[in-house]
Amino acid sequence: MALSDLLYPENPRRRQELIHLHRELLDCMSMNFHATNELAGVLNAHLGCTITHIKMRESSTVKENCDIIIQAMREIQCQVQKIDSDMREKLEPVLYQKLYDIKEPELEKIAIAHKVFSIVLGEVTSTAGMVAVKLLSSNLITITVCKLVSLLAQIGASVLGGISITILGLGMEMILHAILGAVERNQLLSAVRSYEEHLAEFKEASEKYQCAIREVTSLVRHQVQ
Repeated sequence: MALSDLLYPENPRRRQELIHLHRELLDCMSMNFHATNELAGVLNAHLGCTITHIKMRESSTVKENCDIIIQAMREIQCQVQKIDSDMREKLEPVLYQKLYDIKEPELEKIAIAHKVFSIVLGEVTSTAGMVAVKLLSSNLITITVCKLVSLLAQIGASVLGGISITILGLGMEMILHAILGAVERNQLLSAVRSYEEHLAEFKEASEKYQCAIREVTSLVRHQVQ
């Protein structure tokens, strides 16, 4: 047994906890990569966008992978803002306001949006209007994405940001060495608390983000069927 374990009996438990938290963080990031690509696929297929799909880089750090997702999310935000601008430009003010009026029937909003995309893109899929209305009328872009971008930036800027993501297949000691390399080894408790603090909020925001995207993609699949 290491001397530090004799002096600090809680260390073995904290080591296991730290490894578990790191794996949770990476799993959460991986699901966000997948969800982002799903949304990008829908925008590309139905709204004439050209958003590049992203992939986790195993040779990179947590921060570098956070930056990849942030860039993709900001590109999606820009595309949705462009859709809104097209709607505002092509529609009469009364019709434009109807898109955001919660009292207006959904089918009427979809018909309005579809008409605009037919003008802008020429030929559009039957689901284009539905996707546009879902993105514009929901809080996916205005709140959910903004929140997740902010949290990703915080994680990237924290001590967690400098940790490599390539450690999942390594042994316990090598994992601990990789995680704690950015801090003093006697700061094990601080590292655990840092993970817990960031991960709890990150997981909650990620679940909302992924759920919102599933709503959009499930609508598209249902329409196609």
